Amino acid sequence: MFFAYLKDMKSWLFFFLLSLLAADLLLLLDPGIVVKISSLVYLNVLILIAFSIFVFWRCRKETVYMRRLVKLEGEADSDWHEALPESEFARDEMVNELLKDAGMAFSKRLSEVRSRTVVQGEYTTAWVHEVKAPLTAMKLLIDANQGIPVMRRIDAEWLRVFLLVDQQLYISRLPTLEQDYVLESVPLKSMVTAEVRELMSWCREKNIALELDGLDRIVVTDLKWSRFVFRQVLTNAVKYSPLDGTITVKARVENTGQTILSVKDEGPGIPDHEMPRIFDKGFTGGAGRIQNAATGLGLYLAKTVAEKMGIALSAFSEENQGTKVEMAFPLENEFERIRK
Repeated sequence: MFFAYLKDMKSWLFFFLLSLLAADLLLLLDPGIVVKISSLVYLNVLILIAFSIFVFWRCRKETVYMRRLVKLEGEADSDWHEALPESEFARDEMVNELLKDAGMAFSKRLSEVRSRTVVQGEYTTAWVHEVKAPLTAMKLLIDANQGIPVMRRIDAEWLRVFLLVDQQLYISRLPTLEQDYVLESVPLKSMVTAEVRELMSWCREKNIALELDGLDRIVVTDLKWSRFVFRQVLTNAVKYSPLDGTITVKARVENTGQTILSVKDEGPGIPDHEMPRIFDKGFTGGAGRIQNAATGLGLYLAKTVAEKMGIALSAFSEENQGTKVEMAFPLENEFERIRK
C-alpha cells in the first residue's frame, strides 16, 4: 500500500525535490549569500527526514479507507455496499456514494434476473410435466402396436425425445439437488437393469448387445440421481456404439472397498487432445460433430451431479478403441465429509 501511495503521489514528490534542488542552487550561486557545503548538506538531510516522516504520516492517514476496502473485499457478500467503511476525505465520500449506487443498481438487476429465472424454471418444469402426458400416451400406443414393423423405429425415435425431455426435467431440478437428496442402500443390478430396459428400443435398433458383470453389489447413494448419472453415461455409449456392437457394464470393488461401476463401448473412441474437455459444457468433440446429434450436455450434467453426490466420474479412451467411463461411489463413512 505504501509503494502504491508513493506511485500515486510521484508528481508531488518530484515537485518537492525539484523545489529543494532549486533552493540549493540559489543559495550556492547567489554571491551575497555565503553558505558552507556541509551546512547545506545538513539542512537538506534534515528537510528530507522531516519530509519522509510527513509522507509516511500522510500515507497512513490517506490510505485508511483503502485498507478498510481491502479487508471488506474478502468478507463481501450480497450486501457489500451496506458495509462500506467510513470516509475521512471528500474523495473517499464520492467513492462511497458511487459504490453504493452501483451496489444498489446491481442488487436490483440481480433481483430481476433471479425473478425471471425462477419464472422460467417453473415454466420449464411445468412444460416438461405437461409434455410427459402425451409422451406416455404415445408409448402406450407404440407398445400396443409392436407387431407393425415400423413401430420399432418409431419406438426408438420416441425414446430419444423422452430422454431429452427427461434430461430437461433434471436440469430444472439441479439447483435444488441438495434438498432432493436421499441416501439409501441401492443394489447396482436393479439400478442398471432399469436403465437398460429404458434404452432397450434404441439398442434393438442398432442391434447392440449388453453384457452385465459383477453387479451383485450394494452402494449407499441416492437412487434417482445415480440413475440419472448412469443414464447419461449409458446413453453416450449407445449413441456412439457401432451397429452390432457390444456395451459392457461391469462393477468391481477396489482394495479400499470402493465400488466402481464402468461402462465400456466399442465406439470410435476419443482422441487424446479431446479427453481433458469431454466433461466441459457444450463440448461435442469430433465424433459428435460427425453424428450431428450431440448436445454437449450429457457428460457435463453427469459430472456436475456426480460431484455433488461425491461420485468420482472418470473416462478412459483410445482412438478407434472405444471409451470406458467409470463411476466411483464413495464409501459410506465419506458422506459426512461430502455433506460439509
